Amino acid sequence: MAISTELLTPERWADFEDLFGKQGACYGCWCTAFRLPPAVRRENNRERNKDHMHRRVEEGPPPGILAFDEGKAVGWMQVGPRPDIPQWNNGGRASAPFEAGEESDPSIWAISCFFIRSGARGKGLTHALVSAGIDHAREAGARYLEACPMDQSKNSRSLGLFVGSTRVFEKAGFQRIAERKAGRPLVRLAFHENQKAGEKGGPN
Repeated sequence: MAISTELLTPERWADFEDLFGKQGACYGCWCTAFRLPPAVRRENNRERNKDHMHRRVEEGPPPGILAFDEGKAVGWMQVGPRPDIPQWNNGGRASAPFEAGEESDPSIWAISCFFIRSGARGKGLTHALVSAGIDHAREAGARYLEACPMDQSKNSRSLGLFVGSTRVFEKAGFQRIAERKAGRPLVRLAFHENQKAGEKGGPN
């Protein structure tokens, strides 16, 4: 596979739509699970979720990154500031902010979910997407980039890995800073050059 990556801009919506298909990826979610309150999502159908995400893409800035293989979108990763994905900040989630107030800090970014085309799963696409996400967050001035992946899965191609595999993030230099749920660590990559080793968030 010759993989390239692109930010999801309005010009790339058709590629995103093709990747997610008629079903809207995971049960018609259209990557709104961490954007909309549970009550709203229960009322929504896949078309309303799709419309919500389309509006978000049109409004900008890009909410994530697409991976392409020979011009065809084969993977997606949602990445951006924590305030853009309010449900990811819920205090009851393993992905909750490390410290109070970080949910509204635009300099703290998060990689919240992935979707990989079925025929492309298990081929290392998440590594390429995470690498692109690191570059994007750094260029945007983020202090930290976080994720809340899964330590293990019975099947590397499982939809359960929509949060990503911990080993992918650790290979990219992320460090564990909390674990509220067994097997679901909160991991962080620090961009702040003056951060000292041993501070919360780990060494650079």
